[in-house]
Amino acid sequence: MGAMIIGVGNRYRSDDGVGPYLVELLTAHGIDAVAHSGEGIGLMDLWQGADDVVLIDAAMSGAIPGTLHRLDAVTTPVPKNFFRYSSHLFGVAEAVEMARALKRLPPALRLFGIEGQTFTTGTTLSPEVAHTAATVFQELTAGVKRPG
Repeated sequence: MGAMIIGVGNRYRSDDGVGPYLVELLTAHGIDAVAHSGEGIGLMDLWQGADDVVLIDAAMSGAIPGTLHRLDAVTTPVPKNFFRYSSHLFGVAEAVEMARALKRLPPALRLFGIEGQTFTTGTTLSPEVAHTAATVFQELTAGVKRPG
């Protein structure tokens, strides 16, 4: 299947929507990406067969808003409270660690956690998160050939 980009989050919870926001931007620029707002367990089904997965989600670890956390989830366990802001009981960290236990991790799984500031109802990203999202967008699109 190749590479896959997954943006996790709720578009209607301010900074929690950074994953789906980036998916919208990427797909508008001809890059395949998929948004996921369901339970974390569904992530294993989404990445099944993919060789290289990039997963983007809002983080709430106590770092400065807009901080970009990078994690190679194949070699490093995901801290349970790293993606602790979730409307779901079974989030990203739990999904990755369950996949690890079941030997269902993709060969490459990179997590981009963007430290959020605001998780209230709304569709606007905080300025710090929007700035970091632009950086992630540039990194993910560097060198990618787009149609047209």
